[in-house]
Amino acid sequence: MAPPFTILHGIRDEDRMEAARLYWLAFGSKLGRVLGPTAKALRFVDLAMTPTHAFSALDAQGRLIGIAGYRTAKASFVGGDRHDLLAIYGPFGAMWRMGCLSVLSRDTERRAMIADGISVRPEARGQGVGAALINALCGEAQRRGYDQLRLDVVGENLRAKSLYQRMGFEVVNRHDSLMTAALFDFRSSFVMVRPVMCQ
Repeated sequence: MAPPFTILHGIRDEDRMEAARLYWLAFGSKLGRVLGPTAKALRFVDLAMTPTHAFSALDAQGRLIGIAGYRTAKASFVGGDRHDLLAIYGPFGAMWRMGCLSVLSRDTERRAMIADGISVRPEARGQGVGAALINALCGEAQRRGYDQLRLDVVGENLRAKSLYQRMGFEVVNRHDSLMTAALFDFRSSFVMVRPVMCQ
């Protein structure tokens, strides 16, 4: 039986703001102190978005119900730079936010494509949408010549960590930082990887 959704490569123009809302649904609790208030954060995510570096899940009516972004050496699904921050937050707001966000930046690994935001609408969970998006990311990583798909999970989010482990990811590292605790309300994060052939 066919799943009640389809997976598309990219974000359609008409779905950009809904994709920003889904991204914020997943990360707003962590990024809210720095990128808030919500209205400005959504405008920033929309502006900083690279639609070609993501997959969309659409329900039978064509509505966006899930997203999965990815990051390579060339671009990120939601990256943004100084100019994007300036456009939304002004000179002073951009300056201190840039400093805060630099705490989260890590170099792109050569062997792994990095998942950059996976989110499914609450009412669409439990239908296999997240698993299908992960498999789409693995396929894209393989197409681009990567050996692994990597993602970072906040240490306090044990439910997400268990879910990813069931989907074939293994913990390969853990980071602890008092800076992320102060700025983003999480102290530790797990680096998890999955071979892209594991589908």
